[in-house]
Amino acid sequence: MKKRINVVGAVLTRDKTILAAQRSSTMSLSGMWEFPGGKIEPHESPKEALVRELKEELLCTAEIGNLVQTTEHEYEFGIVILTTFYCSLTGDEPKLTEHSEIRWVQVADLDQLNWAPADIPAVKQVMRDFQV
Repeated sequence: MKKRINVVGAVLTRDKTILAAQRSSTMSLSGMWEFPGGKIEPHESPKEALVRELKEELLCTAEIGNLVQTTEHEYEFGIVILTTFYCSLTGDEPKLTEHSEIRWVQVADLDQLNWAPADIPAVKQVMRDFQV
């Protein structure tokens, strides 16, 4: 049986743009885009994990808003259960630390990026929510 990995992702919004993060060459799924976030620790709620991950990964703080969705995707290394939330920055701009690139992308252009498979359902939901 494959390992189940619970992760969270931040759909950081600014007007009609969303922050996308490209996975670096040292990460699995290198070169693919994702909503920034990471693993939920055993003692954390999804929202607590997302606050921590944003501080660690992007050196920023955000207000965690409404659930976008929870999806599962089976990879070779395990089954990822991804829960995404809309978020808005409350402090400094995100800083590049672990990813190869971060960029603000127009909602209408989100589907132009090569997203990690687990993130694709959330990308489609965001585009529907913004009526693109």
